[in-house]
Amino acid sequence: MIEQAKIRVLLVENIHPDAVSRLESEGYLVESLDAALDEDELLARIGGVHLLGIRSKTQVTARVIAAATDLVGIGAFCIGTDQIDLAAASKAGIAVFNAPFSNTRSVVELALAEIIMLTRRLSEKNAAMHEGVWDKAADGSHEVRGRTLGIVGYGNIGTQMSVLAENLGMRVYFYDTADKLALGNAKRCGTLDELLEVADTVTLHVDGRAGNSGFFGEEQFARMRPRSIFLNLSRGFVIDHAALRRHLVSGHLAGAAIDVFPKEPKGRGEEFQSELRGLPNVILTPHIGGSTEEAQADIGGFVANKMTRFVTEGATTLSINMPHVALPEQERTHRIVHVHHNMPGVLAQVNSILAHHSVNIEGQLLATRGEYGYLITDIGADYPDEVVTRLRAMDQTVRLRVLS
Repeated sequence: MIEQAKIRVLLVENIHPDAVSRLESEGYLVESLDAALDEDELLARIGGVHLLGIRSKTQVTARVIAAATDLVGIGAFCIGTDQIDLAAASKAGIAVFNAPFSNTRSVVELALAEIIMLTRRLSEKNAAMHEGVWDKAADGSHEVRGRTLGIVGYGNIGTQMSVLAENLGMRVYFYDTADKLALGNAKRCGTLDELLEVADTVTLHVDGRAGNSGFFGEEQFARMRPRSIFLNLSRGFVIDHAALRRHLVSGHLAGAAIDVFPKEPKGRGEEFQSELRGLPNVILTPHIGGSTEEAQADIGGFVANKMTRFVTEGATTLSINMPHVALPEQERTHRIVHVHHNMPGVLAQVNSILAHHSVNIEGQLLATRGEYGYLITDIGADYPDEVVTRLRAMDQTVRLRVLS
């Protein structure tokens, strides 16, 4: 059992102060860093850390997890979790949490703003004005009303994008590998090629799974309609940036807005390098799709709450890698959390050990997910130490925690 005052938390990548306040309110010792850490830097700091909070740049590898012998939970203060080795975390009994909804509105608003900026050529007009050039002309400027938006990836962001774009008068088509309900008047495309044939604005909102690497390249850009615009606010590695540049320079594409890149600086002030720099019809932003004060505050509170509930109650609701279990707390009981390999007879064996030592079960909840099971058991206030020893020694045990 870890005492509250001895729980150490490491937060990296400038996580919102609301998360720090929430974790410190539980009595945890919190260290907060502004920049991302590479693997060696994280390895140097992970010893003795019980909770780790990251955003999108810090990679939590199997090597890091193997070295993190005290780690019980990881919080991804963002949507994606592809920067975490989830298989290694599950094998170690470490729960992973993220914020799947908190920054959805912020990403959508940025994408819509960029669509308007590109269709009105606002970035070019702005640059010319700062150089003292007065270019009052309508050439190449259009309304978004009546344009056809193609959304690739119809998840939380894609669906909200669909609704708001339609409210602006855009026709909406979408493509997703999973079956998704079309909202409003949006039309589903059976293939990506079908979407590219009809859309004059294409926006990517896919996840970071390895299979999406290089998903959108030369072939897809070539299939896009002439003078269309392209946006990527999902993951940097899903598109071929060199191919995008070629189609922008040739004039095949009218413009692009890119928020994510295959290689990004670890922190503020470091030089950003990209073949897309210097193109007047390209809007480049430093991975700020979800970076509004509202979104970051919401993410900070949301993920910190999940982590504290996991530490104090064992609750795994909305965990990315653990079965979802939440058992109401009871007074005058001890709570044991048992992460185990999902095999027949585990529950019976746990209860047999408790019965053998005359330990009464006050409450119990079990759920399984793939290879692993997650069992919360509330037992009477008095129990011999041998109970914990025997439960920990079970062949199926991955991790055992006594919470109170």
